[in-house]
Amino acid sequence: MTRKLAHAVLAAALAVLPAGCTAYKNKFESSTYDYGSRKPNDPKMLGARMYGSKTADPRQHDNRWVEYSSLLSNEVSRVNGVAGAIVMLTDKNAYAGIMLDWTGVGTIKNGGDRRIDQDMGGFGEGVYNFDTGSPYWNGSQAATPYNSYFTVNDHHELSEELKQTIAGRIRGLAPRVEEVHISANMDFVNELNEYAKEAWAGRSLAPWIDAFNTLVKHQFAGGKTMPTPLRELKARKAARGAQ
Repeated sequence: MTRKLAHAVLAAALAVLPAGCTAYKNKFESSTYDYGSRKPNDPKMLGARMYGSKTADPRQHDNRWVEYSSLLSNEVSRVNGVAGAIVMLTDKNAYAGIMLDWTGVGTIKNGGDRRIDQDMGGFGEGVYNFDTGSPYWNGSQAATPYNSYFTVNDHHELSEELKQTIAGRIRGLAPRVEEVHISANMDFVNELNEYAKEAWAGRSLAPWIDAFNTLVKHQFAGGKTMPTPLRELKARKAARGAQ
């Protein structure tokens, strides 16, 4: 090979490398592994916004009934970046409580892992609670402050791309929902888990619809009334029945 031809081959090879890297980068940023690039024409964000408040109706969260959806929960749990999800369906809306696992980048808008609620210090020490040294967890909650999948207190801190992706999955299977609301708040996730437990046990959620509406209004509509945990409401009901 002549020196001139060798230089030409090398120049061609160097020209291909940036193009290949750029193509890979563009493919990654357009995928559901990346929720942070927020580039123009990202296919995840094309079209109308599919999550959050879509109407000015002050009674949007006054749901008449609520049910746990295993179909929607499983579908959202398959989204990259989501470790697990509980989705409740009502006559108007879908509500998703999610936990994160970092399999997708940019799932939190600002601050990354500094925004999460969990202390993972006990993982390397072989304990559950790093503060107390306890190795035990009773398993009653879906998300905990220690060595758990990740939660984020303020749902506004979740990536718009992640919420759009989740809302698209939900609307694809439940096209009649008016609004899709998504949160990774620890308390919200754990409360949805309590409602799901009722459904798994074959018990009606009808007695708890007012409590559920208070929960979602507090989480998504600035409701001033603090929601009473479902466990406490059930205990009160049981106590009244025993009298």
